Amino acid sequence: MAETIKITGADGFEFNAYHEPAFTPRKGGVIVLQEIFGIDEHVRADVERWAKMGYEAIAPSLFDRREPGFIAHHDPEGIQAGVAHAMGTPIEQAMDDIAACRDFLKDHGQKVCVVGYCYGGSLAWLASARVDGLAAASSYYGSMVKANASINPACPVIVHLGRMDAGIPADEVAAAVAEHNPDVRVYIYDGAGHGFNNESPERYNAEAADRARHLTLELFDKA
Repeated sequence: MAETIKITGADGFEFNAYHEPAFTPRKGGVIVLQEIFGIDEHVRADVERWAKMGYEAIAPSLFDRREPGFIAHHDPEGIQAGVAHAMGTPIEQAMDDIAACRDFLKDHGQKVCVVGYCYGGSLAWLASARVDGLAAASSYYGSMVKANASINPACPVIVHLGRMDAGIPADEVAAAVAEHNPDVRVYIYDGAGHGFNNESPERYNAEAADRARHLTLELFDKA
């Protein structure tokens, strides 16, 4: 049964995390990293999806130090608030919180993987190099991937991008990643825009979401 639990960060702060045990025999753990909108219904739905696929899943509320329980609508006001929280959250603090979730899941045994979307997609990409002990990482449409293409991932990682994403030039990101990390697969989905895994009507692309999830599951299962 899904529940909100408390995880203690490296700084001693207790942040909320949405947690759901695996529905089927447990394959391992998955850390689900949020968009800028907080732990909203879309993140919770994704946690449930991973639990149904056999992974104990946990989504840390990464903005709790700034605004506990923050959730925003997908409107200009919500975007403004979410961007402010993302920009005001130090990357290393986010990495530490991901590591705390890794430790929580590792205590239950087996591998720990990470998947992230938008803001979380950038963090998943960075965590592949900065957070020890991850078995695999899947980054969806992270705006910081291109600028950090030269990182050295310590685990297998894949990247998902929408061809129609107005804010992230998919081909440029793919070229930057290929230059520095030629073994990393970058998947570009024609007809899909930013947030294509998010089931809000204005962003969801079922074909791209299903394909990306299949590839991510395949990566995690093999890790």
